[in-house]
Amino acid sequence: MHSLPIFLRLKARPVILLGEGAVRDAKARLLQRAGAIIVGEGDAAALAIVAIEDEDLAVAAVARLKARGILVNAVDRPALCDFTLPAIVDRDPVLVAIGTGGASAGLAKVLRQRIEALLPASLGKLATGLHSARGAIRARWTQPDQRRRAIDAALEGPLDPLRAQDGDAVARWLAAPDIRFDAGLVTMVLRSDDPDDLSLREARLLGQADTIFHAPDVSAAILARIRADAARVIAAPSEPLPAGLSIFLTRRDEA
Repeated sequence: MHSLPIFLRLKARPVILLGEGAVRDAKARLLQRAGAIIVGEGDAAALAIVAIEDEDLAVAAVARLKARGILVNAVDRPALCDFTLPAIVDRDPVLVAIGTGGASAGLAKVLRQRIEALLPASLGKLATGLHSARGAIRARWTQPDQRRRAIDAALEGPLDPLRAQDGDAVARWLAAPDIRFDAGLVTMVLRSDDPDDLSLREARLLGQADTIFHAPDVSAAILARIRADAARVIAAPSEPLPAGLSIFLTRRDEA
């Protein structure tokens, strides 16, 4: 991973913006949408964007800013960048950011356009509804692992984020008398070392499991699909099993 994706809250915070013309104006609009205060080079700030067309002037400006400990984005000069600006899909409060590390802004743009077509306009309302229902969710499922699995199951079913949802969707889900979700041990027989051969359900379970048991020769590409904070055990499962959802990954030739 070449960069750490983060979301910065810039509301009422100063950001240095240097340059002129259309590129500079586009960056100014982006910063203004985020609530940042645009300032000049002599002002105090933690971030700066250099949108200067002349190469020598741009390089010199970047050097001056970095000497002050300021993180810099140099437009169209990825080698000089401390951070890059992604293509953004905005479904407030949901934000999807697509970055290529400066390799291709065109590729990021096309990916953004494809994702824009997938995500309904109501996605932000769904996120807001889940936020507002946090108290009710905690009351119904008192254990963190139960809450996570219940929400995962809902987002795979009645609260599918890729379907248009009305404002009462979360309330209807919580009002259901019987809400089930995956738990216990699931044995998953891998067809190959290629993660593209995983079924949709298999990929979903790998992203939800609390504990993964696996042989040492399971491919790194498959293991990369596991939830980042899941426990990993290089062994077959044994009794007693840990609480929550566990998966035993085995290869077809070992099953």
